Amino acid sequence: MSTTVSAATAIATDCGTTEAELLLRVLGALLREDVAGLRTRTTPVDRADGRWLRLPAGDGDALLLPVVEDGYQSEYAARLPQLTRESDGRELTTHDEVLDALSALADPADRGGFDAFSEECRQTLATMRLHGRTRDEVAATLAAEHGADPAHWTGIAGGLAHDTLAARLDHPVYPTARGRSGLDEDQLRSYAPEFHPRFALRWIAVPHRDLTVAGGPAALPAAWPTPAALGLPELDHSHLALPVHPLTVGAPLREALRAAGLADRAVLAERPYLDVVPTLSMRTVAVTGDPTLHIKVPMATATLGLRNRRIIRPGFLADGVAGQRLLETVIAREPRFQGVILHADETVHAHAGHELLAALCRRYPAGLEDAVVTPLAALLAEAPGGRLLIDHLADRFYGGDPIALLDAYLRLLLDWQTTLFGYGIALESHQQNISLVLDHGPAGATRMRLLLKDDDSPRVNAARVRATLGADAPLGFDDARVLCDDDRPLTDMFTTITLHLCAGSYAFGLARHGRAEAGTLLDLVRDRLAEAVGRLGTGPGEPGATLRAHVLDAPQLPIKAMVSAGTLLSKERSGAADINKHYTTGPNYLLRAEGPQ
Repeated sequence: MSTTVSAATAIATDCGTTEAELLLRVLGALLREDVAGLRTRTTPVDRADGRWLRLPAGDGDALLLPVVEDGYQSEYAARLPQLTRESDGRELTTHDEVLDALSALADPADRGGFDAFSEECRQTLATMRLHGRTRDEVAATLAAEHGADPAHWTGIAGGLAHDTLAARLDHPVYPTARGRSGLDEDQLRSYAPEFHPRFALRWIAVPHRDLTVAGGPAALPAAWPTPAALGLPELDHSHLALPVHPLTVGAPLREALRAAGLADRAVLAERPYLDVVPTLSMRTVAVTGDPTLHIKVPMATATLGLRNRRIIRPGFLADGVAGQRLLETVIAREPRFQGVILHADETVHAHAGHELLAALCRRYPAGLEDAVVTPLAALLAEAPGGRLLIDHLADRFYGGDPIALLDAYLRLLLDWQTTLFGYGIALESHQQNISLVLDHGPAGATRMRLLLKDDDSPRVNAARVRATLGADAPLGFDDARVLCDDDRPLTDMFTTITLHLCAGSYAFGLARHGRAEAGTLLDLVRDRLAEAVGRLGTGPGEPGATLRAHVLDAPQLPIKAMVSAGTLLSKERSGAADINKHYTTGPNYLLRAEGPQ
């Protein structure tokens, strides 16, 4: 088994500039996704300083990329933040220069995508520099509000501070994740989770007949305003209020109302109402007076790719309910997960028939006030004082041993996700959608639970779900892509989400931070997955055999081609039915040196 750490991030620390760090991640992503043939059209060239990949660039010239063995989703990662022209030795050391050079080798139909990705890089670079300038300021704010030790930031309210830490950490795969399309510094400071701001929502009053509310208006939370509370008493009997993110007010809202046929009937209230704090997803906000109530509202921006817009289609809302009901049905049949796998309630929502005119009311379970509730995305983030959050949590709950915490987490996560696979379900439950819940149980021992949300995009083998849960299993999904008739979409999602993002990234990440050898941590991931797979049964045709063949022992694993599908290529060019589920392949870092077991 490879014992390397994720090399691009390890080297980035030594590069000295924010731009160099970003360019290393960008080059790593482009290589991983084989953009312009960086992976398949190159030949290795070994020089005194290490290996280079040579990419023919026409007219006898070539581009040279210095690389190092990596292991996490890619055989190689960029070793230096540059491409070099072979003909004259010119070093291309900015993202604009690199993307211009690669764009010239791409299909002309794709060059607009390269321009768009260059803009993403510019936005991300500005955001990274802003994060650097404000690191101490935000750390002081969090410590003053929540205390010096993040292992004692408790409850859903404390989890919002953990969201702030996570928002300042790079995504394990997507290189420009910290950028948000079209937002300036003032807007980021006012509304982005990495600044932990407070602001008030805006609201529109929509005629009753034009607003669909799941469960009816009576199901809306007590904090929901009447039109009168918004300064529109004349509309109290004819209209209902619908929240709007302040960044959507203006041209995006006007266009949405026009497209929905509501321009003459819906009224934007001048009075803001309901103070909120942004969560890690930014478009979802927590009510300051009741942090267990979160409201998701669409935004006219994009993250993780130009085409990954932060809108809410009405079908997404219904699919979230269907996903929640499906998980509840499984848990009811699996006693060991009852009270251990928790789920936010997402059954209350409203929409006016447009992707910018919708809202989801997410209600978190009661009784978590004394527990630490932190998104997985925050575990490797820097906490106030400079230590990793996982180290603080390990000090409080695992005798100062972060590997013991990782082990306990992997046991629970992989048991849960493989059990779901046995029923025919794979969740798109990534680092943002799962939270660790840590506290001390009645006997004083550490108790770990998982808290899930946002399960509107699973992959479901309908035949196996009906065979395991019965013909009346809740499968009422609006998105036709959810249901499938074989396991391949499930193994792809299990691998790219559960394995890569929620397990492998922590093995490589903790190794990078010197907590243990990468080989030791990857052995831990494989062993815990093998144990969980073994509980499914691994006979011919059984789900465990499928996971063993396609995950544990596969020569290569699927990886997300997020930059290609999200920005570089149009859907017509990429062929991606879903930009979040467009794949290429990479090495299987779980394979032991002696081969499959």
